[in-house]
Amino acid sequence: PRPQRARVTCDAAGQSVAMGGVGVALVSLLVALLSPGGAAGGSCPPRCVCASNILSCSQAVLSAVPAPLPRFTAVLDLSHNNITRLRADWAPGRLAHLHALLLSHNGLSFVSTEAFAHVPHLRHLDLSSNRLRALEENLFSDLTELEVLLLYNNEISSVDRTAFENLARLRKLYLGQNRIARFPLELLRDGSRLPQLALLDLSANRLRSLPVGELQALPAWLRDRLYLHGNPLACDCPLFQLVARGRRRRLSAVMDFQEELRCLLPAAPAPVGILALAGRQPLNCSEAREAVLEGHLGDTVTLSCDTRLRGVRSRHWVTPGGERVLEEGGNGSAALLANGSLQLRALRPEDAGTYACWVAGPLLNETLYVELLVHNFTLHGPHDTLNTAYTTLVGCILSVVLVLIYLYLTPCRCCCCRGAEKPPAPRDDSINSSVLSATPNHAAGVPGEPCRSRSASATGPGQNGRFKVGGTPQPPPRHGPKAQRKVSDPDSVSSVFSDTPIVV
Repeated sequence: PRPQRARVTCDAAGQSVAMGGVGVALVSLLVALLSPGGAAGGSCPPRCVCASNILSCSQAVLSAVPAPLPRFTAVLDLSHNNITRLRADWAPGRLAHLHALLLSHNGLSFVSTEAFAHVPHLRHLDLSSNRLRALEENLFSDLTELEVLLLYNNEISSVDRTAFENLARLRKLYLGQNRIARFPLELLRDGSRLPQLALLDLSANRLRSLPVGELQALPAWLRDRLYLHGNPLACDCPLFQLVARGRRRRLSAVMDFQEELRCLLPAAPAPVGILALAGRQPLNCSEAREAVLEGHLGDTVTLSCDTRLRGVRSRHWVTPGGERVLEEGGNGSAALLANGSLQLRALRPEDAGTYACWVAGPLLNETLYVELLVHNFTLHGPHDTLNTAYTTLVGCILSVVLVLIYLYLTPCRCCCCRGAEKPPAPRDDSINSSVLSATPNHAAGVPGEPCRSRSASATGPGQNGRFKVGGTPQPPPRHGPKAQRKVSDPDSVSSVFSDTPIVV
């Protein structure tokens, strides 16, 4: 509504027509109700400047929110004042048109959890450069339409898990230059709490470690606006790989603040650049390969089109063979999913190669490349062979069993051992006695002594314990009718069976 003035009607002759007393009273009341200076609309507060629906009270040395406020106010600027507390009754009436509230540079240290109950349509809230120390439970839960929240340059060290509940439309959250020591991962996990969040500024805080694995899994359009510079991070290789991947993807959060992305080494006197950790001792980090996926024969894999563009109009994939995959579903082994990913079923060796994802955004286009490696064997197929460790174990067990069988189940070739001092057989034995001379002499054996071959234990007289190769040592010449008897050879039948007792 705009200020209106009483109108005076004139007749054709230019003479004014006086209005009755009752008519004037009704018109005056209507004008008072509709005008901003009336009781219903509220006048422009002292020391403030009103321009249409904008109310500016900046640098007005205010210690409290001025009252009353015009109900048609859409933008309220209270920055650079001394408003240290924002109570629930700062806006007695409902400001249904207010969509921007600026309270920066006020030394604000307290905000009531009911302070925003009267401004449900607020879309922009600036609480930066104050003295806030904690974000209490459900502090912003009434601001269901909020899109931009500025909280940088405060003293915030504690963030309640429910402080940002119901902010389904929040797109930008600035928490830089505070004292936050724990990364609020719940703001990003699964995208359930802040589904529209596209920018998160956590720079210049007190973060010493990051959940690198979960951050790397975030979509590229969110990592493109995830600002982490200016924190005392501890150097490690996962952190280096996270930043290095951002540089390869040319993400703004890395490209714009490369010099400020620094970390602390244990023995270094000053922070070092995170991107300078490549090959540097003692970590000696190496860059991880970007967008490389491995699979096995017969597997089903999904290639992600991790674009940093939002509002994608169209996308398609190009296989290593030059085939374009355009439609969802697909009839072959390659299918385009609803989220833009490419699913490959029943991998074959010829499926290996570099795949390209072409993305068309509202202003820019982007091309992503994913390299697929297909191993020429199945990982969990039904006809898999035994792995090396299992095969080695079975082989060892079989070897031990065979050795035990050989040692304990093979019959000994000699039943007992004969002493070295056994007297030779009588010279007048017949040929039969030589053959049947295997009856053991148990009295001459030494108990517990290991068995020895007969040819290795018998020595003839006059031989000094040495053996004659190829046969038994020849006895000295004999005289008489039995002198021509031959001595049995150890390799003969009688020698082989000489230790086997025969019972007639």
